[in-house]
Amino acid sequence: MANPVFQIIHREHLPEVRGRYSPDAPLGCVGWFRTGGTAEILFKPVDIEDLSLFLTTNRYQYPVTILGVLSNSIIRDGGVSGVVIRLGREFATIKPMEDHRLYVGASALDVNVAEAAAMNGIAGLEFLCGVPGSIGGALALNAGAYGSEIKDILVRADFIDGAGQIQTMTADDLKMGYRHSEIPSGWIATGAILQGQEGLPEKIQAFMSDIRNKRAKTQPIRAQTGGSTFKNPKAVDLAKAGLPEDTKAWQLVDRVGGRGLMVGGAQMSEQHANFMINTGTASASDLEGLGEEIRRRVLENFGYDLHWEIARIGEK
Repeated sequence: MANPVFQIIHREHLPEVRGRYSPDAPLGCVGWFRTGGTAEILFKPVDIEDLSLFLTTNRYQYPVTILGVLSNSIIRDGGVSGVVIRLGREFATIKPMEDHRLYVGASALDVNVAEAAAMNGIAGLEFLCGVPGSIGGALALNAGAYGSEIKDILVRADFIDGAGQIQTMTADDLKMGYRHSEIPSGWIATGAILQGQEGLPEKIQAFMSDIRNKRAKTQPIRAQTGGSTFKNPKAVDLAKAGLPEDTKAWQLVDRVGGRGLMVGGAQMSEQHANFMINTGTASASDLEGLGEEIRRRVLENFGYDLHWEIARIGEK
């Protein structure tokens, strides 16, 4: 049965495209938390031209939401109204270029990009094997790990704007900062060029193995999780709250009794206090409720407003 909060989108009013429309399509069950609602209409374009065609001929102005592989997102139980666009394998190209560069499609998984770089003797992208999700999401969050982030290796990011026109931006254009990128509203990332440097494949693989081993020891990588739940605080905000400038989000979660805390089937990991997991029965509202309880405790105890790193999308 269709979600009652959805507006009625008439199929005949949708643009004629070569891609696929799927009504009331599951989203939560394919996200990394494995819980949540559906999309009123899911659209998977076959290529950039098809995506541009949809955007330029969406004459009824149905709301559009762009989603990646849902690695760091909670899809709320009520689902997502309007048209949800997900870029498929057609946008997952990974192609070596001159000068130790890679062209990568927006739906290419970060770990696959790291592996491709290693195979081609391109160093400097190893950190991506420790970043969950796809390149599109990495651009949106300026994702990073182990001392590196996307802005350090970004030559150019490619987008389609709301009018269906191709746009290119640099890290400076996007004002990239810690887990922050100012992508203009309505723009959809389609790919990027990343810069590495010459390296020996065996040394690159050894570095990536070290990253994977560290992750396995410190993070619940085999659980249904969405990566880091909260952003690490900025030093200036910590100072205002009277907290040490090197305080991390996991420490604040720990100090308010968050490690192992449960709401329904949602739990803050015992292994890493800043990772939220679905123990198997969590609803999206359990996950969001747990996060909000942690935020409430941190604000009450430390006067600091802990910020979500995980996106919460859709209707409650």
